[in-house]
Amino acid sequence: MTVSETILWNALRELAGGYRFRRQHPIGDYIVDFVCLKRKLVIEVDGGYHDQPQQQQEDQWRSDFLEKMGYMVLRFSNEEINNNLNGVLERINQVLIYV
Repeated sequence: MTVSETILWNALRELAGGYRFRRQHPIGDYIVDFVCLKRKLVIEVDGGYHDQPQQQQEDQWRSDFLEKMGYMVLRFSNEEINNNLNGVLERINQVLIYV
């Protein structure tokens, strides 16, 4: 795991509400960074290479596949996690509560 993924993983493990996440979990041909199976929520952590056009297209295909499988996909950049972890966790909590 990257530093940002580790930071988020440690925070996800402490979320209130009894939501359990798995890390590096396979779904179809993909391995997602984090998933809450109970709420069908996938969280992806994107490094700088995700800004490249080819990677953005591949990320879109991946998200489309996961959404067709019934998952909601949230993407956060390394910078968001490193600089605004509370905001990231707030967004995740909002989705967990209302999904």
